[in-house]
Amino acid sequence: MPVDPSTLSLGSRAGYFASNLVLRGIIGGLGLVPYRWRIPAMGWVLRKAAPLVGFHKRIRNNLALVCPDLPQQDVTRLCHEVSDNIGRVVAELYAGAPFLERAWQAPVTGPGLAALEQARAEGRPVILVTGHFGNYDAARANLIHRGFEMGALYRRMANPFFNEHYVRAIEKTGKPMFEQGKRGMMEMVRHLKKGGIIAIVADLHAHGGKNIDFFGEPAVTSVVPAELALKYKAAMIPVYAIRQPNGLDFEIIIQDEIPPTDPISMTTTVSKQLEDLVRQHMGQWFWVHRRWKPYNPDPNPTGSSTED
Repeated sequence: MPVDPSTLSLGSRAGYFASNLVLRGIIGGLGLVPYRWRIPAMGWVLRKAAPLVGFHKRIRNNLALVCPDLPQQDVTRLCHEVSDNIGRVVAELYAGAPFLERAWQAPVTGPGLAALEQARAEGRPVILVTGHFGNYDAARANLIHRGFEMGALYRRMANPFFNEHYVRAIEKTGKPMFEQGKRGMMEMVRHLKKGGIIAIVADLHAHGGKNIDFFGEPAVTSVVPAELALKYKAAMIPVYAIRQPNGLDFEIIIQDEIPPTDPISMTTTVSKQLEDLVRQHMGQWFWVHRRWKPYNPDPNPTGSSTED
């Protein structure tokens, strides 16, 4: 992904710069709308834009692969629900305080909170794994507010002009942030070795990953979180934020610590538990991702690079 605009052609720089102006203009304009209307408004905007940007095609293709018996009326409904949720997530990312306050007030359920508190008391490192479900930043914000300081791995935006704006937005939830790549991985490992907590979104196609079944089909999945957990004796705990029926609030669910066995078994457990959660809330997972791309081994030994 481009890091320095000077490395791009004049046409690419102009295109990225124009896109940056448009995106920031939309975000700035939405910021003038009261929060309780702004979030559903952005959901509505993306629902309308989804067929034009290819979201519906991607969602339908994914559902045809893993849920071939799903009635077409349900497929159409999910196209709208998934797009609406993604639009809300985008608006929430740039909402600042109103979103954080909602996330802070979210109830926390599940046995993993006790495991997380125990690990903190023991000074043991923790790897929180999550997915593109609900709004994963709500879970991170909630736990940081509860005193669980954590770093998070993020992926640089392709648009170098917009990336700085994006990073500033996600840093409002909490720091440190580690940019995906060799340097970010080294910084993240140092943080972990000190007994820190890190959060990783682990449900994307990952170069160098392993074929792990997700919805009954092999999906290339990074086993790096499990490898790190085993190497540094870290607690590996899945956490998710479920959007509530009003579309604005969340419930944070922290699942129990994944038993330390081997990377593939641990990652398989995480994938299966996420699948079970998605089946309960089908419209909240990002079905727009190319999750079931063909397996393509990568010589990168860290397996840290991912694609959507």
